[in-house]
Amino acid sequence: MYEVIGSSASRAFRVLWMLEELNIPYTHVPATPQSPEARAVNPSGKVPVLRQNGGYISDSLAIMAYLGDSTDDLTFPAGSFERARQDALTYRISDELDSALWVAARHSFVLPKEMRVPEVKVTLRWEYERNLGFLAEELKGPYLMGEKMTVPDIVLTHCLRWARNARFPEPPASLNNFLKEMEARPALQRAAELP
Repeated sequence: MYEVIGSSASRAFRVLWMLEELNIPYTHVPATPQSPEARAVNPSGKVPVLRQNGGYISDSLAIMAYLGDSTDDLTFPAGSFERARQDALTYRISDELDSALWVAARHSFVLPKEMRVPEVKVTLRWEYERNLGFLAEELKGPYLMGEKMTVPDIVLTHCLRWARNARFPEPPASLNNFLKEMEARPALQRAAELP
């Protein structure tokens, strides 16, 4: 059985939601970053961590790729052109949206006060909104890859929810509708109820 270490308020939410979508049993340890529970399995203290059979995988994107590949669900087959497009979208969302949100969080409450530069958040919000606009133009179906829900849909939804909580700019109408549809999914709702 899988064990997910990380609070649902972190990127562990992505992993928890994916496991719920896949209907895979797991246990959940709602540990915060740098907590003793997180450091016991991952020397960096970062979450999420997926533990199985004495080994572990860290990083939400790596965990999600593993889960998709091992179940052949919520992903396209490794080595296919569609999978390359899916991975490109996943990494793009990580690079262009997630990173802006994370740097803003670091300069809001993660870094020591003397290391924070609050003014950088103006640029991060602009960059986020600009990149989100480009992504919205490419949304052709109910999901980013068209008719099939895949890993980048989970990552984008997580970023949109995070941005809303961080008071980042509202998404364009197409992505706002996308977010409403994704948030109506029972698996997301189950994951959102976890600590």
